[in-house]
Amino acid sequence: MELQLETVALFSLKLAYESEGQSPILRDDLVMSDYQRDVFELLVRQGDVEAIQLKVDECVRLALEAIGGVDKPLGRELQRLAGEFASIQILEQIDAPLIALKDYLKDIQ
Repeated sequence: MELQLETVALFSLKLAYESEGQSPILRDDLVMSDYQRDVFELLVRQGDVEAIQLKVDECVRLALEAIGGVDKPLGRELQRLAGEFASIQILEQIDAPLIALKDYLKDIQ
């Protein structure tokens, strides 16, 4: 789960900050410091669903802005998937919405 959370953050930040012709954003870049696997691992161990959702939301908001917001079809779908992720209440419910969000962000890269 921690790897998938980190991947959602990475794909979101790639959309927001990566530009053509520059070096790609990698997992060990500074922009990823608050969204690395070990950060998510700690939150998962603590069962802190709210903090996990907050971190993912920070990244998704940046990605949403980068793709033109909710006025664009890509943005509407991203917002819908992010809303499903935000609606989970317990850690055991996180897998399906997290995978859907990760897969969508990967597809729109």
